[in-house]
Amino acid sequence: MPFDGLRVVAFESRRAAEMAELIRRNGGEPFVAPSMREAPVESNDEALRFAERLFRGEFDLMVLLTGVGTRALAKVIDGRFGAGRFADALRQITVAARGSKPVAVLREMDIRPTLVAPEPNTWREMLDIIRPRPERRIAVQEYGRTNVDLLDGLRAIGAEVTTVRVYQWALPDDTGPLREAAHRIARDEFDVVLFTTSVQIAHLLTIAAEEGIEGDLQSGLARTVIASVGPTTTEGLAEHGLTPDFEPTHPKMGFLVKETADAAGTLLAKKRGARA
Repeated sequence: MPFDGLRVVAFESRRAAEMAELIRRNGGEPFVAPSMREAPVESNDEALRFAERLFRGEFDLMVLLTGVGTRALAKVIDGRFGAGRFADALRQITVAARGSKPVAVLREMDIRPTLVAPEPNTWREMLDIIRPRPERRIAVQEYGRTNVDLLDGLRAIGAEVTTVRVYQWALPDDTGPLREAAHRIARDEFDVVLFTTSVQIAHLLTIAAEEGIEGDLQSGLARTVIASVGPTTTEGLAEHGLTPDFEPTHPKMGFLVKETADAAGTLLAKKRGARA
């Protein structure tokens, strides 16, 4: 089988069981350590102020970056102003979605986005589809952490940018599995590590620092095949000094597991051979 018994660690949270099963079906020995949870920001005032401006017609274009964030924003706004108010307001302006997940949520709201960023769905593709447009009063739904490159790119083309954030990423309530994963990586007990978002590596390094093993963790990662789900995650890994050994042809979890499984043996031999 593709992984041929290799030990694979991943950091999925909501889809942890699915990730473990995918690894198992592809011949790997899975260990999945949930690394994050979606935590509401301390106050929804920012989202409600944004809604009032949206209703007044102060925006020409709305950028929706994630499905979870789109749904959360709709829940906050409709909870205060009435069901369907957010969708009604979006129908009056241009809507740009970053890939399939926000598109799916918009479909539930009976909205067809004007613009959809193509794969690999990074900020670059989003900026490319917005650049030729005439709209310059732009609202951006943020997710977890601010995408400075996207915001700077929009401002560079003359946009007046307003950000709205409705959730952020926090460590999981139970950090035990993540701490175990950090120690096992440091002890070279995994062959392959899979990342599906850059927040996962940030939280893994946070835990490693708390445990006093950050250096050992980095050394362990250097001896492990690192696979990134796509360019956005790869950029986040680079911020922490890590270069993935593999990216799948499409930035999807299924492609990540299957294609990494096919390549892992060769990559691991090459990587460990080079460090022998």
